[in-house]
Amino acid sequence: MRIPAVAGQFYDANKEDLISQLNWCYKHKQGPGKLPKVAQGHRKILGLVSPHAGYMYSGPVAAHGYSLLARDGKPESVIILGPNHTGYGSGISTMNSGSWKTPLGEVKVNENLANAILKSANIIDVDEKAHLYEHSIEVQLPFLQHLFGSGFDFVPIAMMLQDAKTSLEVGEAIGKASEGKDVLIIASTDFTHYESQDSAARKDKKAIEKILSLDGLGLVKTVEGEVITMCGYGPVVAMLHAAKMLGANDAKLLKYATSGETAEPMAQVVGYGSIAVLR
Repeated sequence: MRIPAVAGQFYDANKEDLISQLNWCYKHKQGPGKLPKVAQGHRKILGLVSPHAGYMYSGPVAAHGYSLLARDGKPESVIILGPNHTGYGSGISTMNSGSWKTPLGEVKVNENLANAILKSANIIDVDEKAHLYEHSIEVQLPFLQHLFGSGFDFVPIAMMLQDAKTSLEVGEAIGKASEGKDVLIIASTDFTHYESQDSAARKDKKAIEKILSLDGLGLVKTVEGEVITMCGYGPVVAMLHAAKMLGANDAKLLKYATSGETAEPMAQVVGYGSIAVLR
């Protein structure tokens, strides 16, 4: 059982308060504007780019992706890729057993899917240490539980290494392991960190254009060339590669905003984007 590391910090630790906070994210002026209703959709969403800051900052932007997911229908399994901010554990780390707890309940790790991914990529290790204190994957779970309860399982993958070769190898393994399965792949990332509103929006637009073109290698070159402090570009590259293997041919920007727009005006902001990758 992995206990939550950032409940009470990035999001409320009390169940009722957390539900209220999630509802606030949806109703926020930068959010979708209304609460989601889960439908029996056509499951066209293969991937999501979703931010992972505290809900008071990035939650309204994240809510756009989960609002569309609610209309698209419940996936059977979710793979969540996030950057490793802590430095603990292996370069690419997953868990292939157990469950994760949040104030909204428990989510089981899909052992079969995790092991299938491991079988396809020697670069991925089973290492719980990488996940003990890392928030980028954890903060996605309450949004999913708010929609689907405990009716899904997932695989967490934390990426300390984010170079192009590694990211493509991770994506290749996910694509192979997910073939024929109803899987959603979430890439957890924030965009520019602690620059002016104009600078963040200008740089992030260039990165988002590459994502919308499904151009993972172009994203790496843009992030490096423009010195964009996007913390999870590797997870995005891996997600894009896997999604294209599974038939993705389109992407839509659902929302972009900065912390200066979701919270209050500030001299230095962080950029957040919600993007759907579709078949």
